[in-house]
Amino acid sequence: SRPRSLCSPQGFLYTAPVREQGNIYKPNNKMMADELSEKAVHDVHTKEIDLVNRDPKHLNDDVVKIDFEDVIAEPEGTHSFDGIWKASFTTFTVTKYWFYRLLSAIFGIPMALIWGIYFAILSFLHIWAVVPCIRSYLIEIQCISRVYSICIHTFCDPLFEAIGKVFSSIRATVRKEI
Repeated sequence: SRPRSLCSPQGFLYTAPVREQGNIYKPNNKMMADELSEKAVHDVHTKEIDLVNRDPKHLNDDVVKIDFEDVIAEPEGTHSFDGIWKASFTTFTVTKYWFYRLLSAIFGIPMALIWGIYFAILSFLHIWAVVPCIRSYLIEIQCISRVYSICIHTFCDPLFEAIGKVFSSIRATVRKEI
C-alpha cells in the first residue's frame, strides 16, 4: 500500500533517525562512550582529591612557603651554639607544622563553608545579574549610538564641511624682514 522506501524493515511507517554516534544516554560508539566516561570522571563534585600535591596550580608558592632559613639567619661571625641552632630549627619547623594543622582542623571547615558560600554568591551574581545587565546595556547603547551617529552626520558633517571650505581659501605667507 505505501512505498517501501518510507517503511522500515520492521514495517513501521517512519523510523526515528539513527545518529552515527548513537543515543547520548546509550552510546553505541566506543569513542563516544569513552568521552562520556571521561566527563563523568572529571565531574567537579565527585573527582578524586590529590592528597600529595595540594597546590596543583601553585597559588601559594611565593606567599606562604616560609622555611626557617627565610626567617632566621645568623651572619658570618655571629653564630649561636650548634645545639641551640638545631633546637631552634626543630622548634620552628615542628611548631609551624603542628600549629598550622591545629588551626586548619579548627577553622578549615568553617572557612571552606564561608568561602564556598561567598564564591557561590559571586558566581550567582555574575551569571544572573552582571552579565545580563552588561548585555542589556550594550543592546541599549547600540540603539542610542545609531541615533547619535545619524544626528552627527545630519547636522555636524555639513557644518564642518562648510567651515572647512571657508578656511580652505585662506593663504598665509611668512616673510622675514631684516
